[in-house]
Amino acid sequence: MVNRLQQLQKLAKDKHNENKKYFDKLKKKTPKNLDYQMQDIHDEVFKRIDCLECANCCKTTGPLFTQQDVERISKYLKIKPQQFFDNYLRIDEDKDTVLKELPCHFLDFENKCMIYDVRPKACREYPHTDRKKFQQITALTLNNVSICPAAYEVVEQMKKKIPL
Repeated sequence: MVNRLQQLQKLAKDKHNENKKYFDKLKKKTPKNLDYQMQDIHDEVFKRIDCLECANCCKTTGPLFTQQDVERISKYLKIKPQQFFDNYLRIDEDKDTVLKELPCHFLDFENKCMIYDVRPKACREYPHTDRKKFQQITALTLNNVSICPAAYEVVEQMKKKIPL
């Protein structure tokens, strides 16, 4: 898997300009049914890719935590929200609440999330390839293709199935 992720980073870097141009066109001329097409592509890709084989997102990037996330997770862990914050979180330079360290403390040795049922909203939605108004998050997607094999594959399928 490590070799595959290194290949992913190289592929994503090689495709960066191509993907950026594609997304710039997408923003200027968004297909009316983009959300439906994206959902189909997302579903097709995730039938073939198992996140548990990779978990690179949990190992290399951290989600943003909302106050609702903090309250829900701390309740699940049976600790006070402030204790959860003190143990696992910090405020970053953008004033966002993020993990203190990576990989995520809640990722176990089998790449499973120990708080899966109450995980942060950002984790539930990652890599955001089935999000409504996808054209609004192309910068995020450009970043995610170098982290997530599924995001990379979704973008490659997009370019084939939604020519601009």
